[in-house]
Amino acid sequence: MRALLSGGIISLILAYMLSQFYRAFLAVLSPVLKTELGAGPDDLAISSGMWFITFAAMQIPIGWSLDRFGPRLTVASLLALGGAGGAAVFALASAPWHLHLSLGLLGIGCAPALMGSYYIFARTYPAAIFGTLAGAVVGFGSLGNILGAAPLVWVIEAMGWRSTLWWLAAATLAVALAITALVRDPEELGGSSPRGSLAEILKLRALWFILPLFSVNYAASAAIRGLWAGPYLAQVHDASEFLIGRATLAMGIAMVLGSFLVGPLATALRSLRSTALIFNGGAVVVMAGLWLLPAQSIGLSVGLLALVGLSGASYTLLMAHGRAFLPPHLVGRGVTFLNMFSIGGAGVLQFASRPVYRAAIKGQGAAEAYSDLFLFFLIPLTIGFVLYFLTPEAPDA
Repeated sequence: MRALLSGGIISLILAYMLSQFYRAFLAVLSPVLKTELGAGPDDLAISSGMWFITFAAMQIPIGWSLDRFGPRLTVASLLALGGAGGAAVFALASAPWHLHLSLGLLGIGCAPALMGSYYIFARTYPAAIFGTLAGAVVGFGSLGNILGAAPLVWVIEAMGWRSTLWWLAAATLAVALAITALVRDPEELGGSSPRGSLAEILKLRALWFILPLFSVNYAASAAIRGLWAGPYLAQVHDASEFLIGRATLAMGIAMVLGSFLVGPLATALRSLRSTALIFNGGAVVVMAGLWLLPAQSIGLSVGLLALVGLSGASYTLLMAHGRAFLPPHLVGRGVTFLNMFSIGGAGVLQFASRPVYRAAIKGQGAAEAYSDLFLFFLIPLTIGFVLYFLTPEAPDA
């Protein structure tokens, strides 16, 4: 874990913390944005979707840039232009479409944050500890998700939302400058190393049955935490805003704890594949519980939601498993290709969940509608889980 203490890695963790913050902060701002800009839930759904779309679309060019220019220039430049620029556009917004533009820019700026640290780990440290380091970065970075909840409310109440966004723009630019000053790129592979390509990645058969699960395993925890947990608890259990806040906080904390647990557990079991099967098998069981018992009791529902957050931490296990099959010259393109499936799948299912809910709520009660919604997430998760059994064990596990 000493690798996490360098100034360069700390600055990259701060960049990922901003990434987690920007993907979650709209929920807190929704009341004031409705009042001042006329931006309703559908508008914010488009804005949030823009973050995921641009983030996913950038992964392939980011992979090329990591291999060609290294993480220092790649992360710093995109974070400064897209991240700080997107926050500035948000601060100046006067119409809902300005928010769409802002979140699109923020998605571009945040897109390389996690991949920069992963690239350094993959090129510098043994594959056996990649999962532990990757999980720790996600764990620390996920604190940004928590900062985008109650702490953001306090800051907005103290200085207003536009001033808050200007300060966020300045903080984002400061982190980009820190990355420029502190990050050290891994040594180049040399002129004799082959140039990687997307076609080479697609030929790696070991990845074929990782990708289906990768595209859906994060989607449930991301969409339920960011979109559906609050409405579900309010409509089915008549929960207060205070209780909803406590429940989503518990879910966020569980996501952080899970990220720290996956690495040591994989080391103890000496198998990335087995650990990923345990976490994703647990996710299937938990989602099945929400599907079958959506209105049993509020205590059970809150507990299941927290477990959804915990089980969603298997992202780092799947990334470590996939990374183990990548030759050195494909590391940059490979990890960003995998990340594209994860974020892209989460974005697609997040968009699709809204019409699913709207169709389900017609002609039946809230409990039945949310049961159908949870089934919508459960089916692809189960399919991905079953296909993952066909994936070989990681060669360095």
